[in-house]
Amino acid sequence: MNEDEKKVVSKMIAMYCRSKHGSKKGLCDECDALNRYAVQRLERCPFGDEKPTCASCPIHCYKSDMRLRIKEVMRTAGPQMLLLHPVDAVRHFYQERRRNRTFAVKSKVNLKK
Repeated sequence: MNEDEKKVVSKMIAMYCRSKHGSKKGLCDECDALNRYAVQRLERCPFGDEKPTCASCPIHCYKSDMRLRIKEVMRTAGPQMLLLHPVDAVRHFYQERRRNRTFAVKSKVNLKK
């Protein structure tokens, strides 16, 4: 699985935890559970390295409560990523765009069969 994606998600959760829960060292219990869950979902993704973004994926593998929590994290930490980790953010956006285009092409080919 894509280790860079795991790192980006972990950084976003850490930034969210610091800003919303005031955690100075490490993650609070709630954010730690979310981080472990997100990494586990990435490791078990049936699409592997060709995984599209979760929003454009036909399989929703997150539980509904965890999906809401990760959406909140991304809404809060996403814009901060551009300021605090600009290289990671740009790399992540580029890889996601490329994966989504590749996934869309493969989906169209499979639909035609």
